[in-house]
Amino acid sequence: PASCTSVTSSRPASPNQGDTTTPTPHTDSPGITGPTVLQHALQKKRKRKSLPSVDGGGEGGPGGEGDGTERTTPRQTGSLAAPGTHDDAITRMKNVELIELGRHRIKPWYFSPYPIELVTLPCIYICEFCLKFIKSRTCLERHLTKCNLKHPPGNEIYRKSSISFFEIDGRKNKVYAQYLCLLAKLFLDHKTLYYDTDPFLFYVMCEADGKGYHIVGYFSKEKESSEDYNVACILVLPPYQRKSYGKLLIEFSYELSKFEGKTGSPEKPLSDLGLLSYRSYWTHSILQVLLTVRGGGEEGEPPSITINEICEQTSIKKEDVISTLQSMNLINYYKGQYILCLQKDLLEKHQKELGKRIIRIDSRCLHWTPKDWSKRSK
Repeated sequence: PASCTSVTSSRPASPNQGDTTTPTPHTDSPGITGPTVLQHALQKKRKRKSLPSVDGGGEGGPGGEGDGTERTTPRQTGSLAAPGTHDDAITRMKNVELIELGRHRIKPWYFSPYPIELVTLPCIYICEFCLKFIKSRTCLERHLTKCNLKHPPGNEIYRKSSISFFEIDGRKNKVYAQYLCLLAKLFLDHKTLYYDTDPFLFYVMCEADGKGYHIVGYFSKEKESSEDYNVACILVLPPYQRKSYGKLLIEFSYELSKFEGKTGSPEKPLSDLGLLSYRSYWTHSILQVLLTVRGGGEEGEPPSITINEICEQTSIKKEDVISTLQSMNLINYYKGQYILCLQKDLLEKHQKELGKRIIRIDSRCLHWTPKDWSKRSK
């Protein structure tokens, strides 16, 4: 058998059954089985559909859903949807001790509703190509002799060096998409798994070698988003974290938005870590544009650019551009107009960060045509 690399979690431990800080009646051991939690999630989904407004809207999500008015826009949640605040403690208890994915052994961080007969085992074995979950190494080896996949299903739309991206339709490849959601749930907190993958596209990033294409991470996006969201959920698997792959996924999502000719934004609200990653990407993208403008201005004339022009060049949504400029203290009001002031230390930090990023998305290697999902069956 192939040697496995153990990966230790760098995240805080998820809540456990012995945690007495949050009283949770009816959380005896039979209550946290996979089928029970799945049934619990489906009941909540039906409940959301029947209610005119979203429960617990005080989190400050977009659209002002917390005022009790009926929501007229489509749902604003992704393939792993943000739950309520009071009845989801059961789904945040870690229930899987260990998974083996390819050459990596990984300790999960959070709950995922894998079948109860697998959850009780010391390790769940997952095929790294089709993501099917298997109960033993012997069964995995037998499965690998029959599994004809060496890469994710769907279309390979990007390849440069050893990095590839595959586009997977949640309707055409439903089983793979559901397996991907189950795997992702092990490393995403405050999420409830839904099996309705039809309205979503999944973009899976892989590292290629002689044995096949090994999954590194992914992001999902809605085929049609009323809020112009270009990312619903995003994840880099633990063995590949701290290698700038997160920024690469974010950059790729905006490259798709550029091909579509529109601005995009990640689904809100962002987690604290998600906001840090996106704020870093937005900062560097905006600074690149500003430096280009500064270097290309006419002699004797101060360079000028509008917020809308920044949005057009980066495909970053206007609100995100403004919030990023404000967070960097770049925007000032002077003599009746807004001016941008670039500090030397900020530029030095920007150049240093860019020097660390060896892997970047090359738009010339992206072979993809946007689809108009409103004119076709989803």
